[in-house]
Amino acid sequence: MYNKKVVTRMAPSPTGEFHIGGMRTLLYNWALARHFGGKFLLRIEDTDRTRFVEGATERILSVVRDYGFDWDEGPEVGGPHAPYVQSERLPLYKKYAEELIAADKAYYCFCTAERLEEMREAQKKQGIAQTKYDGHCAHLPETEVQTLLSNNTPHVVRLRVAKGKEITWEDGVLGKVSFVSDEIDDQILLKSDGYPTYHLGVVVDDHEMEVTTVMRGNEWLPSTPKHILLYEAFGWEMPLFAHLPNLKEIGGTKKLSKRHGPVAAVGFLEDGYLPEALVNYLMFLGWNPGTEKEIFSLDEFVKDFTLEKVHKADLVAFDRQKLDWFNAQYIKAKTDTELTQLLFKYAPKGADIALLSKITPLVKERMKKLSEFTDIASFFFSEPSADKTLFSENAHEHLVEAKSVIQEMKLFSTTSIGEVLQKLVGDKKFQARDFFMDMRIAVTGKKISPPLNESMEILGKDVVLARLAHAQK
Repeated sequence: MYNKKVVTRMAPSPTGEFHIGGMRTLLYNWALARHFGGKFLLRIEDTDRTRFVEGATERILSVVRDYGFDWDEGPEVGGPHAPYVQSERLPLYKKYAEELIAADKAYYCFCTAERLEEMREAQKKQGIAQTKYDGHCAHLPETEVQTLLSNNTPHVVRLRVAKGKEITWEDGVLGKVSFVSDEIDDQILLKSDGYPTYHLGVVVDDHEMEVTTVMRGNEWLPSTPKHILLYEAFGWEMPLFAHLPNLKEIGGTKKLSKRHGPVAAVGFLEDGYLPEALVNYLMFLGWNPGTEKEIFSLDEFVKDFTLEKVHKADLVAFDRQKLDWFNAQYIKAKTDTELTQLLFKYAPKGADIALLSKITPLVKERMKKLSEFTDIASFFFSEPSADKTLFSENAHEHLVEAKSVIQEMKLFSTTSIGEVLQKLVGDKKFQARDFFMDMRIAVTGKKISPPLNESMEILGKDVVLARLAHAQK
């Protein structure tokens, strides 16, 4: 499959935040290039000016780095095929479009938006679900074309698609794939504003940048025959096309939805997921090592990743609970010092790092996401407001007696707290479960919290006594 140096690429559009599905595709492209000792390129496809978002390019580059990836050529890095932003390459696309026109492989189209709309409506009335250009300008006399051009009549450039042609390729994931050219429109290559469409831009850039493997989501599968026609029209060697399954919500058949959580790559980081956990989870969204192993470093993934292990499926489920499991494993694997630094952003403003370092070991096993720290540990930073309905019917007695014995304690440590309270329960013949739940609610405001005795030691005797007194009332 690979008889030359592998060059892969990712080409996001700055039309918004970089999608988590795009990050999966980037990971696979990056890993394949690294696996074969090749190159991974990043370029920005900003030719859709109607959807262009100011600052999106910078955010894309930033989040790609935040996930731990680099690129061998591209923005901010440079390389022999610069520039790597399509809006800076417009003369190149114009040159190639004109070459196709000269070879009668493309033609100028002067149809107005109004005429095209009328054409589409007429085709719909005829029962044609997928409307196509009717070829009105495909065979205009050359004199008429030149007159229209000299009058600066707005126009686009369209590819001349031959009918009755079978377009077949060997996909790196799906195997043999075929389309019939009758299903393909005389697609626009160059728009009236001088910008290329996706089809012309991507083919020209992949050829110019010597890309050998085009790996992308299978929503692009219908575009591939159009690109193959362009490669043939130019007489260029085609890359290996490989189409990956798209991501869907678990239990559904539709793409990821914000209703279920983040969908932008940056949103997962903001929600408290670790980049290395995210990357590890993304590895399994379309690939399987053939073993039970689940925790993979990037180096291990690069070593094992090949297209032969990519699933031949339309959709793979994005299981957010499984992602939580991955993230919890990576949180637990952090040293207490590393985790304390990561949790600092989720603590109240002005929080003491020394206090945080004491809290970290208590919450480490309980968090699936770093953002959960804010709620789990809130009682360490402010007095909780407990719902009185949570207490047992003997709560008042429990808290009065506990306050009394704690008041007498000289050494207020986790061990001594445990010993004193256990003795109290035995002496008073309290129900241990009710007693300690009342203590937990009074001190933390919750029925579920980090270990109680350790938490009380961190809070200190005076704070605990004040909270018991407040709960009594």
